[in-house]
Amino acid sequence: MSLASNLPHPSLSVKSPAPKLPTEILPGIFAFPPNRDTLGGTAYLIFTNGGNLLVDSPAWNDTNRQFIIDRSGINWLAITHRGGIGQAAKIATALNCAVIIQEQEAYLLPELKVTTFQSKFDINDSIHAIWTPGHSPGSMCIYYADGGGVLFTGRHLLPDRSGAAVPLRIPKTFHWPRQLRSVEAIWQQFPAQQPLAHICPGANAGLLRGRGSIAFP
Repeated sequence: MSLASNLPHPSLSVKSPAPKLPTEILPGIFAFPPNRDTLGGTAYLIFTNGGNLLVDSPAWNDTNRQFIIDRSGINWLAITHRGGIGQAAKIATALNCAVIIQEQEAYLLPELKVTTFQSKFDINDSIHAIWTPGHSPGSMCIYYADGGGVLFTGRHLLPDRSGAAVPLRIPKTFHWPRQLRSVEAIWQQFPAQQPLAHICPGANAGLLRGRGSIAFP
């Protein structure tokens, strides 16, 4: 038997596996698979009566595009830090949605008309953007008041190996002491000022071991 007989026929091609669908991790909240364009970042889709919000950019492929379109699209795309931009321009153009980004990072999307804010922005009655600088100059968290309170932290807070939400210093961290001050400030809001039941980090999702979110406290 020749070696050639053991080789794949040239007319046969190996198909790449289909992209995974987003997973519902909490009622009305879906997590997208990690996105290589954002260095393994996790994007989230939130469905509310006041409109749908996409937190950071998922991989922009046919699977994710159709998933969003089939669910009435999105009203807003919120970018929690500069590393979460990915293909935000293509997403916003395709879905005709508003883009929300902290004012210090708006220059990274020159091709889009964006909505900026300084310290806090009310996206709707139940969703609020909070400036938490440190990981990047315009890093922010998204607070969703329903479901007992859900905080989407981008890379401001990430799971450690035990699954706890902590600040992690990485080579791309903009200003570590400022990030620590931001962490202290945002912790003071919960639960003293606002209820909080879940934390949804923007990366390191594998350390959650399938749980989807971090229970608080």
